[in-house]
Amino acid sequence: MITLLDYGAGNVRSVINAIESLGETVHIARRAEEIAGAERLVFPGVGAFGSMMQILNQKGYVEPLRDYLKSGRPFFGICLGMQALFETSAEAFATEGLGILKGTVKRFDIDLAVPHIGWNGINVKKPSRIFNGLSGNEKFYFVHSYYIAPADDAVILTSSDYGVEFASSVQAGPIIGTQFHPEKSGRAGQLLLANFLAVDRTKVTPPEILTGTKLAKRIIACLDVRSNDQGDLVVTKGDQYDVREEGIVRNLGKPVELAERYYREGADEITFLNITGFRDFPLEDMPMIAVLKQTSQHVFVPLTIGGGIRDYTDANGRTYTALEVAAEYFRSGADKVSIGSDAVLIVEECLRTGEKTGQSAIETISRVYGNQAVVISVDPRRVYVPSPDAVEQHVIATAIPGPSGEAYCWYQCTIKGGREGRDLDAVTLAKACEELGAGEILLNCIDKDGTNSGFDIELINAVKQAVTIPVIASSGAGNAQHFEEVFRRTAAEAALAAGIFHRREVPIDAVKTYLDGKVEIRKTDRNENGGGPCNAPGN
Repeated sequence: MITLLDYGAGNVRSVINAIESLGETVHIARRAEEIAGAERLVFPGVGAFGSMMQILNQKGYVEPLRDYLKSGRPFFGICLGMQALFETSAEAFATEGLGILKGTVKRFDIDLAVPHIGWNGINVKKPSRIFNGLSGNEKFYFVHSYYIAPADDAVILTSSDYGVEFASSVQAGPIIGTQFHPEKSGRAGQLLLANFLAVDRTKVTPPEILTGTKLAKRIIACLDVRSNDQGDLVVTKGDQYDVREEGIVRNLGKPVELAERYYREGADEITFLNITGFRDFPLEDMPMIAVLKQTSQHVFVPLTIGGGIRDYTDANGRTYTALEVAAEYFRSGADKVSIGSDAVLIVEECLRTGEKTGQSAIETISRVYGNQAVVISVDPRRVYVPSPDAVEQHVIATAIPGPSGEAYCWYQCTIKGGREGRDLDAVTLAKACEELGAGEILLNCIDKDGTNSGFDIELINAVKQAVTIPVIASSGAGNAQHFEEVFRRTAAEAALAAGIFHRREVPIDAVKTYLDGKVEIRKTDRNENGGGPCNAPGN
């Protein structure tokens, strides 16, 4: 029996699914005495350090947790669950941690995008049985803005590099903590968890090589999900945001089955964009909840859900806040939520009044779950102008002239699936959303969508240069070379595609094979995510 400490924040379902897939039974601790009686305790933490410690104190978990950690029983802390072991955090200056390990938690102060999101390697500092069976250039999934700084180097199990070398895992006797998420790290993460759970396995077989800790560029599969004319959820894709053909929704497959296929092919993340409103459903009956729950049972990479992350009232008159909607998605298996049209409206109001309300979806969700959990999905289109001072919006010089030979353009934000343009430009939107608490920007260029002509490099560079958070390039990919181009010509951390993956025109594993040796990637093979042994030298 594995006891999992769920203090009520974030995606614990994926951790439960990962452990249960290994043949173990999970008991969720919801009372202090259940912590005291645990034999093996797993503590996944998501969100902000101060909020976590406040909840632990309110629930009376702190002292039982300290007693457990001093008892000599196995413990595994994930992300914030590891940071909680230390004395203090720069994220919450007046808040004490559990103080089991000496040291503090610092925020990244680097010239790279923060949060640190993606697949990074690890340098093993000392042997541990949790690495049994791992070999090659393994990478694990990270998503964080803060990192631990132990006072005693002897507890550091691994380090990783992201602008600075930082401790990415610790071990002190039976206490193990990782900054990365093994439940979201594919085969390597599953093997690491299996090694921890096998407490009777005392032999330590050091990994052959675990070095080379560069951050990999992410390849993300996007599934546009909507209800078809029979009421079933299907994956669809159109050109220029038109998903219907002759009045019929195009059905390219079932979302759960496609997600599992992309996982097997080596997708680094999977994004679901719910393009049907479903505004009349009670939250607990939302169709995408079931999709997330089913997908997270077999797909062990990060999942993002977009669509409907807003305040709304259902047909029964029940009002839900955006935070409540996001919370339900997180607890159903999502790691991040994507906010689209509502982000435009939020920023417009913020610019109009000149102040933050503290109550917008971006602010409330990031405050509870951390900015790494909030993605802003931007749907801009080009508007050509004759000179850089022709409009008030952020204008760029373009190498792609307009219909009348214009050498300048700005990127107009749209809402309602691209049907309505606004006066707000994409660069201003991205900067404002970062200030409000967003942790990532997804750029969907309407002009490029469905063209297979490559990503809009000028748009990506304009936004990337304006923000310090990660940027995902989207729209226009038609072949593997386009992925290399976007990573070489921009500083985008990830690239996303949909139609070419759905129609098998360019499989994900073919993109990975083409990029290998040209761009830092997470290597995968067909066997890795299918439950069998990994024949490739790395993950």
